[in-house]
Parts: sequence; C-alpha cells; structure tokens
Amino acid sequence: MVGITSYGAYIPFYRLSRAEIARAWGRGSIGGEKAVAGFDEDSVTMAVEAAVDCLNGTDRNTVDGLYFASTTSPYKEKQASSLVAMAVDLPQQTATADFSDSLRCGTAALRAAIDAVQSGSPKNILLTAADCRLGAPKGDSEQNFGDGAASLLLGDTDVIASIEGIYTHYDEFVDLWRRENDTFIKSWEDRFIITHGYMQNVQEATAGILKKYKLSPQDFAKVVLYGPDPRNHLAAARSLGFNPKTQVQPAMFDKLGNTGCAFALMMLVAALEEAKAGDRILLLSYGDGCDAFILKVTDALEKVRGRRGIKGYLASKRMLPSYESYLTHRKIIETEPPKRPEDDTFAPLLWRERKQLISLHGHRCKRCGTVQYPMRRVCAVCRAKDEFDEVRLSDKKGKIFTFNRDNLAASADPPTVMNVVDFEGGGRIWCMMTDRDPEKVEIDMPVEMTFRKLHDARGIANYFWKSRPIRE
Repeated sequence: MVGITSYGAYIPFYRLSRAEIARAWGRGSIGGEKAVAGFDEDSVTMAVEAAVDCLNGTDRNTVDGLYFASTTSPYKEKQASSLVAMAVDLPQQTATADFSDSLRCGTAALRAAIDAVQSGSPKNILLTAADCRLGAPKGDSEQNFGDGAASLLLGDTDVIASIEGIYTHYDEFVDLWRRENDTFIKSWEDRFIITHGYMQNVQEATAGILKKYKLSPQDFAKVVLYGPDPRNHLAAARSLGFNPKTQVQPAMFDKLGNTGCAFALMMLVAALEEAKAGDRILLLSYGDGCDAFILKVTDALEKVRGRRGIKGYLASKRMLPSYESYLTHRKIIETEPPKRPEDDTFAPLLWRERKQLISLHGHRCKRCGTVQYPMRRVCAVCRAKDEFDEVRLSDKKGKIFTFNRDNLAASADPPTVMNVVDFEGGGRIWCMMTDRDPEKVEIDMPVEMTFRKLHDARGIANYFWKSRPIRE
C-alpha cells in the first residue's frame, strides 16, 4: 500500500495586513492578512523548514529521494533539490529532482513520488513544495498571494493516508504566466480565466475521478480544492456538489493567502491535522490542467501527530509594521546600498565547506566527547588530532550565551543581532539572529536554528544557518 507516511508545513513568521496594502494605494481591502517571507527567506529556505517538520522523528538515512516543487526557484539553471537535500542532511545517494513552471508542479511531484514508490525502487520519497510569488504593486494579486511550504513523505509502510485513486489531465490555457525576465505574475482577464480555465478544469477532473472509481461527492469527508481566491474557491466547491460548511477544507485566504504550487498541499496538511481514521479525502490541484487524488486515512495517522504543521505556524506570527517594510523585505524596491565593499562568493570555498555551511555539521571528539563548530582537526579541550565523528547541529536547540545589536551593519531589518548560541548536548556557534524582536533578546533565551539566505553575489545565492526564538 503506497501513501503518505508523514507530513509537515512551514508558514513565515511575518504577516502583512491587507488593509495596510489597501491604505498604501487608496483602494479597497479583501480583508485579513497574508504570510510574507522574511528578507532572508525564499522558496528553498521555506522548503527546508517544511521538510524538517515532516521528518520529525524519522531516520533521515531511510529517505531515498527528495523532490522539490516551486515556480519561484532561486535558479533558472541549477538544481535546488540538491541544496534542500543537503540542508536537510539527507544521504548523498538520495535521488533529487526539481519540478517547476506550473501551479500544478506540486502535485506533479506528488504523482511522480507515488509512481516511484510503486515501482519498488525507492522506498521513501520526500516531497517539498514552496512558493514565494510576487503580485504587481496595487494589483489584486499583491493582496491575494501569500508565501509558504508543505512537505509530504511517501512510502509503502506505516502509511497514514493511502492513495486509492489518481486522475489527471492537461490543458493548454493561458491564465497566469511569468517569463524569464518578469518579476511579477501576469494574468488574463478574470472572467475568461475563471470560467474557461479554473472552473472547467476542476469540474472535468472531479467528474473524471468520480466516474473512474465509481464514487460520489457524498463519499468524501473532505475535499481539498485549490482556489485562486475565496469567492471562486467556494463557487467551485458548490458546483462540484460538495457542502461548503462540512466537506470543504478551509483555504485560509484570510490568514495565509494563495501560496501557489504549495497551496493545495498545505491545505492537505491542514486536513490531515484534523482527519480521523477512515476519512476519505479528495485532493484537487489546478494549473495547466488538473490533478485529482483520492486518499484514505488510516489508524497510523495518530503516530505522526505533534508536528508544527499548519496550526503551529499559523499561530506563531509577527505583523509587519508597514507596507514599506513589506516592499523592503521582498526587495520590490531598491534601497541605498551600504557604503562598503559588496559581498562576494568563492565557489571552491562553498564546495569545500558545504557540510559545515549547508548541513551544519560539527565535530564530536572521540576521546573526550567535546562538540565543536566549526570543524577542526585538533580538539580544543583534550588536543586529540583527527579523532572526531561528525554531528548534525541544525536540529539542536540552544540558549543564547551572549549577543549584540549592531545598528551599523547593513540589514533589511535593522539592527543586526549577532549571538553566540550554546547547543543542548554541547557545541557553540556564532551567527546572526532572525525573526526576533531586538528589544526582547536576552541572555539564556531559548533558540533554534533555521536555514536562511545570507546574500547574492556573482549571481550565486549564499545560504547559512541563523538562530531564532523558538516558534511555539
């Protein structure tokens, strides 16, 4: 039996009130708020967060493949899934693949993972989907789009939701698009794309999968349906014969926004958080056609409770103070650069130190047990040479040993907080702090590590780990 064996999600710490967006442009608000990726976040960092949430309690050496889906990958030509896999600290023999260029790439990756596990070659595939799309300032999409990620682990043992049916079709239809040099999503006229694109495709896919498996809308406890906006999401659900009050999974438009290729999968994670054994779920994802999946929840679902998931990350937030701060976080406007030399990148150094920088590996001395970071050949305590085991520090919590607030360092969110963190179980790191209120940082504050973007240089995105207050 092939199906989902674990799930996870990630929602950025920052939110922006849509009333604040409306105020900036003197127009109406659609209400609520949207999730906004921080200045040091992108689709890769969010995918890492969701994958770590999904792998909670799982032996990472059992993962055979990682699929990364996004329409906003930081590179046009370079695999992002290998970067995610290294940050998550998966075995180097893990098969990696990127899926992109369509809102449906998240469920395209899901189907590929299902097929791979069914083939009997890989046993466990980790799928992670993340998007960080930009709507043009003053437009409807600017209020509607949100940022986030979801992750699913697919396997054939300890299945929490089995895959009972799949139906898919493609449709060459121009509704939303973004070419190589475009910053913002473009779209055709709403009535055309909703009527002949969205509605027709989800109706065709629903009719197709119900006929194929001889089911009716009443056979499902929940329908997880991608929707472009709140009104058309509910209109589509009604047209498909589902009860909006009891069967339709809430789309979280008012708290999250439309998260692109991750949207349907994030709603699926939210549905699994509330599901019970025996529930049948219909998953529908739209984009250049439609994918439909029938899932059946099993008793094993109770074994994977306790992830942060949608519930945990929705509850942990901080409001951006202004629309201008949003423009700065998302680099939509160019601000004056710091009056100092530009950042640089040295590819051989990134390659040589990738275990320390990307996987956040330190050393544990075999003689005295001292953990140290960065990795050294000689133990700082007992002076043993080349007698170490590598140890992953990215999943260790810690406490702040000391810190400072730097108002002169260049930052999109000043002041820059630098801190020294002592890890539980040993080890210490000096790093930046993110997702923090500078005035509330204090000695012995509990923190955790988060994978973030440092800067771009020579067209290369540079990533490292930062500390943050533990998101409860």
